[in-house]
Amino acid sequence: MGVTPDLPDLYLMRHGQTRWNAEGRLQGRLDSPLTPLGLAQARRQAWLLRDLPDGLARYASPAGRAQQTARIAFGGAGFACDERLHEIDIGSFAGRLGAALQAEHPALFGQGGALDWYDHAPGGEHFAGLRARVRAFLRDLSGPAVIVTHGITLRMLRAEAMGLPPERLAEMPVLQGAVHLVSRGRHRMFF
Repeated sequence: MGVTPDLPDLYLMRHGQTRWNAEGRLQGRLDSPLTPLGLAQARRQAWLLRDLPDGLARYASPAGRAQQTARIAFGGAGFACDERLHEIDIGSFAGRLGAALQAEHPALFGQGGALDWYDHAPGGEHFAGLRARVRAFLRDLSGPAVIVTHGITLRMLRAEAMGLPPERLAEMPVLQGAVHLVSRGRHRMFF
C-alpha cells in the first residue's frame, strides 16, 4: 500500500468535545451538542486556520457536532456537507457508555488493538465500509481541502492518505481543537 502521489493536502479536524464525549458515551451515527470546551476547541481551530490560503475546499460531516464545529472553525465561510465523512457506524453500541460496554463484552474489548472493537461492533459498518467511503471521498477531491469529521473517520482519512493499513489506526493520535495536516504522505499536527 503506497501513498497516492497526487493526493492534495488535507487539513483534518475532529469536531469539538460533545456532551457524550464528556460522559464517555459512544456516538457513532448518533449526535450530541458541543460542550463549552467543544465550542472553545472549535474557536481554536478557527485561529489555527486563519493563515490558510483562500480558495481551499471546505467539507464537513453531516452530523450536528461536525456542522456546529465547521460553522465556527470556518468563520462563517461556506462548506459542503458530505455523507462520506460521517463517523463509523457502530451499530447497537451507539449511545451506550463505553465503560458499560467494556464490562459487558470483555473479550471484544480485550482482543487486538485499542480500536479493533470498532471492526466487530454488532450491526456496525466495520473498517472495510469506512475505508471504502473514505477512499471514494479522497478520489473525488480536486485540490487541497479543509475537513471537519470524527475521530475514527479522521484516522482512516490519514491512513489512506499516508498509505497505511487500518491496523495502524490506534497509533494515530487525534486531538479535538487541533488541525492535522497530511501532505505528501506525511502528518503534522497543529494545536
